[in-house]
Amino acid sequence: MTPPPRFEFLFGPSVTHILFEDMTLSPRRIYTDGRDWPKDLKTREPTFVGYSLGKWLDTAGDGRYDTLEIETRHVRGPRTWDQTRIPMADDNEAVFSERIYLDENNPNILHDENTATDTSLTRPWTVTKNYRRQENVTWEKNNCVEGNAYITINKQVYVLSGDGLLMPLKKDQPPPDLRYFKPAGK
Repeated sequence: MTPPPRFEFLFGPSVTHILFEDMTLSPRRIYTDGRDWPKDLKTREPTFVGYSLGKWLDTAGDGRYDTLEIETRHVRGPRTWDQTRIPMADDNEAVFSERIYLDENNPNILHDENTATDTSLTRPWTVTKNYRRQENVTWEKNNCVEGNAYITINKQVYVLSGDGLLMPLKKDQPPPDLRYFKPAGK
């Protein structure tokens, strides 16, 4: 939920979808029908957005659901923490717990309290991200991946440094196999 350009919520009786204007971001599907974690989840291939279960809460006790509580697991790595590019653990065992709710004094502000538990951390890490509602939004197609600094070679993800050189993304990462490339100028 690092702030993308625009996103919207679509609410259904058993699932909440979060759709992003940036077409390179996968939509999130949060099951809110009370289901348990799938028994075969560990045998499935992890996905970029993971698998999310949620429940609606009436925290004010007024009969209206006002908070969406979510737990997301089975998120595919390698990943990095926010824009710092500090790597997360490669074990795909991270757990993300969120509480999403509107500000009680300003319903145009959405809060997302997100706590991440990952073996790359010494303790859970919590951050609150705030989003401002936009009115009269014009949705535009945005699927440009120009400027993407990540390169995947044989299931290993590398990053292009500021000077254009290929760098490892994590400690002790093996270099890519370059046997089919000729050195420049030859």
